[in-house]
Amino acid sequence: MAKMEIRVIDAYVYINTKNSILFLLLKRSKTKMYEHIWQGVAGKIEKDEKSWQTAKRELHEETGLTPKKMFIADHVSKFYEAKDDRINLVPVFGIEVDTKEVVLSDEHCDHKWVTIDEALDLLVWTGQKQAIHIVNEMILSNDDRMRWSKIEV
Repeated sequence: MAKMEIRVIDAYVYINTKNSILFLLLKRSKTKMYEHIWQGVAGKIEKDEKSWQTAKRELHEETGLTPKKMFIADHVSKFYEAKDDRINLVPVFGIEVDTKEVVLSDEHCDHKWVTIDEALDLLVWTGQKQAIHIVNEMILSNDDRMRWSKIEV
């Protein structure tokens, strides 16, 4: 029987501009698995680390950015890995930053600040598209979910 694990996170980084919300997408380096796909900030949860701590650490490691605001998205992505017969549950976070100045790690070869529509065109996995859509919807609705899911940074 397949086992379920929470071992990675996804985070969708955004900045509020005068006219819109822009999301940061990162393009994976050709030396990495899933080379050249676009993604948000993602990474493995380290021992004794909480998922939200992973999101904050990975943000800094992959982009050099620091969160201004952070929240838990109303979504958990999931995917199956045949190699380990494992179903991965992936906590999703929204992270607001206040600068577009990105310093990429060697995990990524490029980055773009894009609208939600551009992000949906660039992302390939259904879970990514669902996650960023929900993050965007939560930002725009500014309903009670934002208050209840806020993470102190």
